[in-house]
Amino acid sequence: MSLGTVIGALVGLALLLLIWAVLIYNRLVARKQQTEEGWSGIDVQLKRRSNLIPNLVETVKAYTSHERRTLEELTQLRGQALAAENAPAGARAAVETRLGGALGHLFAVAENYPDLKASNNYLALQEELSDIENHIQMARRYYNGSVRNLNTLIGSFPSNLIAQRFGFVEAEYYEVDSAADRVLPEVRFGEGGT
Repeated sequence: MSLGTVIGALVGLALLLLIWAVLIYNRLVARKQQTEEGWSGIDVQLKRRSNLIPNLVETVKAYTSHERRTLEELTQLRGQALAAENAPAGARAAVETRLGGALGHLFAVAENYPDLKASNNYLALQEELSDIENHIQMARRYYNGSVRNLNTLIGSFPSNLIAQRFGFVEAEYYEVDSAADRVLPEVRFGEGGT
């Protein structure tokens, strides 16, 4: 073998390694973008839910006079959820889980007020909240799937070499804290509802 052949082979190998590294880097960037897109979907739905809460509180307040503590807790948790907007997924999930629990408690309390349960405004808010909760669940599944794909790529050999070199870090799953909190708030409709 001549020196030129060896140099050519080494240059070819270096070029293949460079192409491989670029392909891995691009896959990491794509997975990171997909994860950020998934988080954005969750964020939009959580904001929709937070924006619905003041209307729900006012509607319930109009029909109930003895549930002040429940309404204040819900309002306080909404404020905490809004303040946690830029928090990591785990911290945000904890706050949002407590907010979901408070909403569930509010609907349980509302069962004691027949006039409230018959209110068209209340029923419309319940239906909208149920729709939002379904969208949150779908967005969370998409996000967690994206996180799984990103974390697998970051942790797998040989892509982990590129991930470490360029500072890619594993993303945090959006998880609910306890098994009891994993249950969505039960939303009941009036006799004529669907």
